[in-house]
Amino acid sequence: MGPRINLNDSEIGAKIGKRFANTSLAILQSTVPKATIELMELRASQINGCGWCTDVHTKDLAAAGEAAVRINLVAAWRESSVFTEAERAALALAEEGTRLADAYRGVSDETWAEVREHYDDDQIAALVYLVAMINASNRLGVITRMPGGSYQPGMFDAITN
Repeated sequence: MGPRINLNDSEIGAKIGKRFANTSLAILQSTVPKATIELMELRASQINGCGWCTDVHTKDLAAAGEAAVRINLVAAWRESSVFTEAERAALALAEEGTRLADAYRGVSDETWAEVREHYDDDQIAALVYLVAMINASNRLGVITRMPGGSYQPGMFDAITN
């Protein structure tokens, strides 16, 4: 099983990919905790069925020292006691922002109030862009059939540094 296409092999794909990566880099430079970013990306990737992105975010969380119980319980975070209130608000935002077609109201007022309680405006901007970017990444991975399993933590460090 291999990907249908490597988008970076074409001139336009590489050009778009560079800008895409720059947006993601700006999100990483926010004051949102890195673990929160990765947890949100993992949850959206699970919902969207993106094997590549699920592989990336589970391995990056583990490589950063995240406890296995927290990684394993992301899919059932609502029924888990291992996430902070701020993380729970962020995970709810990730879920509701990902399930737009499933949730007729999109991000609920209740979730938005929880997010506002735990994050400032700059962090919220980063979180909203994060939800958009991981969903776009998931779609790229699913459309091109990028399989999970081969990612090694740090393999993109040269690009992001």
